[in-house]
Amino acid sequence: MLLPLLQIAVIAVVAAYLGRLRTRARRRNEQSWESLVARLRPDWSARELSDHFLWKEGLNATSEETWERIRGAHGIWAMYQNAGVILEMAGYALRNCPSVDPQLLAMVRSDAMQIRFCALLSLAQYGFSQASEGVRVNAYRTASMYTGMAARMTQLLQENAAGILPDFVAAM
Repeated sequence: MLLPLLQIAVIAVVAAYLGRLRTRARRRNEQSWESLVARLRPDWSARELSDHFLWKEGLNATSEETWERIRGAHGIWAMYQNAGVILEMAGYALRNCPSVDPQLLAMVRSDAMQIRFCALLSLAQYGFSQASEGVRVNAYRTASMYTGMAARMTQLLQENAAGILPDFVAAM
């Protein structure tokens, strides 16, 4: 008697999970470029991190200066969220632009995943030790990867969709 009820419960949970996945996929596929750009954090910009932000990777500041420029944990969280949006933008490019360079797209996705991991690591460290030297170094590394990812995304858009590049540049 108990086994059939358990089987029904497992089947119901799996069916609900698959339905949720399908709904998410449908919403993701229906997103427009404008809705993705609008999801980038409007209250935070990484322009102060580099002289040529969006056009060239690399930072022009020390780890302490970078920590101040990104406004500490606020900037790390913004990089985490924006990296997630960039992942979705890469998926949008893959679905809607057949001429996109797959290697460059893979690099953008890899950067975004690394940024998300490093940002979570930095935030966890920050939670335990506030703004110690290790936290600032991890934030510097995250910000450096962020500028590289933004530069690659800009290059990707410049090569494949120059018309939508100004919206991206303005949002970043």
